[in-house]
Amino acid sequence: MTTPAPSPASAHAALRGLWNDAGLPADGLDAIDLSGSGPVLPSSFAVADAIQASMAAAAGIAAELWHRRHGRRQRVHVPREHAVLESCAHFTLDGAAPQLWDKLSGLYPCGAEAGETGWVRLHANFAHHRDGALRLLGCPPGEGTGRDEVELALRRWRAEDLETAAAEAGLVLAAVRSFEAWDRHAQGQAVRAAPLVRIERIGDAPPQRWPAAAAHQRPLHGLRVLELTRILAGPVAGRTLAAYGAELLLINSPALPNIEAIAETSRGKRSAWLDLRQEADRDTLRRLVKEAQVFLQGYRPGGLAALGFGPDELARLRPGIVAVSLSAYGPDGPWAGRRGFDSLVQSATGFNLAEAEAAGDSAPRAFPLQALDYAAGYLLAFGAQAALARQAREGGSWHVQVSLAGVAHWLRGLGRVDGGFAVQAPSFEPYRISEPSGFGRLVTIGHAARFSETPAHCRWPSMPPGTHPATWSTD
Repeated sequence: MTTPAPSPASAHAALRGLWNDAGLPADGLDAIDLSGSGPVLPSSFAVADAIQASMAAAAGIAAELWHRRHGRRQRVHVPREHAVLESCAHFTLDGAAPQLWDKLSGLYPCGAEAGETGWVRLHANFAHHRDGALRLLGCPPGEGTGRDEVELALRRWRAEDLETAAAEAGLVLAAVRSFEAWDRHAQGQAVRAAPLVRIERIGDAPPQRWPAAAAHQRPLHGLRVLELTRILAGPVAGRTLAAYGAELLLINSPALPNIEAIAETSRGKRSAWLDLRQEADRDTLRRLVKEAQVFLQGYRPGGLAALGFGPDELARLRPGIVAVSLSAYGPDGPWAGRRGFDSLVQSATGFNLAEAEAAGDSAPRAFPLQALDYAAGYLLAFGAQAALARQAREGGSWHVQVSLAGVAHWLRGLGRVDGGFAVQAPSFEPYRISEPSGFGRLVTIGHAARFSETPAHCRWPSMPPGTHPATWSTD
C-alpha cells in the first residue's frame, strides 16, 4: 500500500489565508499549533486541511479575543486526526447509532429515456422534502415507495430539468455536474467572485462593552448568542461558540422537524421553542435580540427577513449586533435564494464526479464526511468572532455570511491528494466522551481544539427542543 502524499496547500497555508483575510494580528496566528498530516479519511481532496484550518481559525480567534480581554496569550493546538473525526457526526444514544439518512436519499442515474444520461442527488431526510420529490416524479408519497420506483421514474427526466423543476417547487435536489460545467454556470461564477467569509458593516453603533470575565473563564464568557438553525453547519457553529464560553440559546419551532443529529449538536446550549408565526412569540424573540451580541441563523434565504428578523432589522432593533447568516449558494447570483444541503452542493459544484474519476469509479462518489457543513460551521464561528473583534474596536453593527458553495470553492482551491484513497480510516475510540443528555446517554467525539489556559467544554447537556424557557440564563 502506498503512503498518501500531503496535499499541496497545507492546513497551515489555509489557516494563514483565513487569518490574514480577516485582518488579524500575526502574533495571534503564531500562537496556533497544528499537528498531523495526510488525508485521515479516503478522499482525493484536501478535506483534512479544510477541517483542521477552519477549526483552528475558530479556536485561534477565540484565544485572540481572550488575549484582548486579559492582556496575555494562550496557545491553541488543533490535532488533525481528532479535528476530522469530530467532524463525522459520529455518536450513539444509549448505545445505538441513530439513522441519519433516509432510505431514498442519495445518488441516482437519470435521463435514459430523455436522451441525455446523467445523475441527480435526492435529499429526503425530511418527510415534506421526500414526499414533494416523489410527487414531482409521479411516485406515491410516503415511506412505502422504494429506490427502484424512484430510479424508474428518473429515467424520464434530464438531470438539470429536474433540478430546475424541484427548485421552482421549493424542493431540494441537485444535478450532478462536472467542475467544468459548474465553472460555466452563472452561480459558479458568482460564488468565485465572493469572499469565503464576508464580513460587512451594516449600521452604526458605539463599541459594545463586553461583560466582565475572569482570566480562568473561557474566551467568550458572558457573550449571548441567539441560534436559529436546524441542519448541520449552523448547529456546529453554535456548538463551537458554546464550547468557547458563549451562552447559546437555541430557538426551534414546534411546527418544524429536526434531524437526529440535533442530539449531538445541541451540546452546550439551552433549547427553547418559539413559533414565529405568532406575534407573541415574535415579541419574545425581539426581547431576546435586544440582549444578544450575536444572532446566528441558517434558514432559507429571506425566510427570517420576511418575519422581521433580517440583518438590517436586527441592526435597528439591537445596534451593535453581529448577524451571522448561512446559505447554500451565497447571497449573489441566480441561485441566491435556493435551498440546499452539503450533499447537494457537493453534487452541483462538481465534487462527486471528480472524486469518482480519481477513484476509478463509474458512479459519482461523495466525500467520506459532510466536509462542507463542518468547515462552514467552523468558519461561521470564526466570522462571528472576527466581527465581534471589529465591533469592539470600531463599533457598528455587522453581518457575516458564509455559504456551502463558497466553502466548496475554497476546498477545491486547496488542491488534490495523491493516493488519498489508500488511507484507512482511524479509530474513533481515543476521542470518545460519554455524557448524559435529554436524548439518552450520549457517546460522541469531544472538541479537538485544545487551549492551554481555558479548555473548551460544554456548559449545558444536550436537551430536546422546548426543554428550556425562551429567556436568557440567570446563572
